Amino acid sequence: MIVSLAPEQCDEAIVQLADLLVDAVDSGASIGFMPPIGKEEALAYWRGVIAAMRTGRRLLLAAMDEDLVQGSVQLDLEPRANGNHRAEVIKLFVHRRARRRGLAKALMLEVESTARRLGRTLLLMDTRKGGDAEKLCESLGYVRYGEVPEYARSGNGELDATAFFYHRLD
Repeated sequence: MIVSLAPEQCDEAIVQLADLLVDAVDSGASIGFMPPIGKEEALAYWRGVIAAMRTGRRLLLAAMDEDLVQGSVQLDLEPRANGNHRAEVIKLFVHRRARRRGLAKALMLEVESTARRLGRTLLLMDTRKGGDAEKLCESLGYVRYGEVPEYARSGNGELDATAFFYHRLD
């Protein structure tokens, strides 16, 4: 089940969220961290996300299996008046134990639905070129508007290209 978590729920689930982040980084996800990532670094990251949620700038959706967090995605809401029609989809990841069950797609579909309810009409997203997330974006109708070579360093130290996408919501 995909749910929107409140900051208080994130406080309660912060250890699970940290474990999810560590698993994603350890499995090679290009989400801004380099392996190995320690538990304290992961907890600090989630504290920052929760702080952004409290300001209304960030939303967190989680794929739940009863009380177990299996995946998450964030929606970063542009607050400025000239951009309050758009949001950025960030940090989509699913725990290795739950992959290949359609959770990433379910998270993306729910993030789109959430954005629509909030009056957002344009979503932006970036991802490592050639990865599963790129294929997911394309399958969901996101349009590639560019790519940058050597944009982000992967866990093995190599520089990877990043693809940038947008999606207009009906």
